[in-house]
Amino acid sequence: MNPRDTLDRPAVFPIGSFDAQRIEDAFSLMGPKWTTWSVMAMAQEGGRPMRVRDVAARLPFVSEQLVGKRLAAMHADGLVIRTDKRHGAPYRLSALGESLTHVHRALADWSRNHLSPGAMAEAERVEDAVQRLRLRHSTAMIQVLDAGGPMRFVHIAEGVGLDDSFTRHRLLRLQADGLVTRTGPRHGDPYVLTDAGQALGPVYATVERWSAPSATRWTPSRPPVPVATAQRTHSGIPLGSDCARTAAALRRSAAVPNALFSHAPQPQPRVPTSVTAQSAQGRAR
Repeated sequence: MNPRDTLDRPAVFPIGSFDAQRIEDAFSLMGPKWTTWSVMAMAQEGGRPMRVRDVAARLPFVSEQLVGKRLAAMHADGLVIRTDKRHGAPYRLSALGESLTHVHRALADWSRNHLSPGAMAEAERVEDAVQRLRLRHSTAMIQVLDAGGPMRFVHIAEGVGLDDSFTRHRLLRLQADGLVTRTGPRHGDPYVLTDAGQALGPVYATVERWSAPSATRWTPSRPPVPVATAQRTHSGIPLGSDCARTAAALRRSAAVPNALFSHAPQPQPRVPTSVTAQSAQGRAR
């Protein structure tokens, strides 16, 4: 075999080889609303400390008060640090927060290639991807399906060790998010990962590495993705009332966003052709 052929092959990341608990803990840090936007806005400043009002000015979709609460929570989670202990002191990204650039890039690439190929603000794309992956036990369920191929509901529940009601609820959410589908239209037909679900290996690898001890994390390399051009792409969803200041901020925004991170229900994905024969055998049993 030519050594060059081996070097040119894409890295393989078996979904079942990752620590599901670590991945879900990492997503819980990234998941709260406005975290992605705030990190991306601060990353553009190249480490310059930013006051709450400076970050809020980059996010015309939300009030300064809400941004302040989000930054305080991010400080408690270790994503940002303060320059001193005075009230109102500026924030800047911690090393952990800076290294999120790699995670954001992996999530955006996965979304663009397997979920939403059309135009979308990069921060919205990343946030949308996080919301699809952050729910507890979703990672374990995806791992079970990846290892077992087409599986009936009862076997999935046994594999993840969860009760039937919770398993059913989580499977419905994974279906709506385009990660899981059924091999046929009948009740009781086995479930299988979609192409998007099967492509999660590189994402999980990046997230797990990000959550590892700091000695194994990346150092900043490529410049952060711009946030300044963020635009509302899902325009048909009504606005939830955050507070009067949020409403005022929305009125000031040139692109009046109503629900920035909601994603419309996805059409049921096609079953990957590689599992069609297996599912037919399973239904025959």
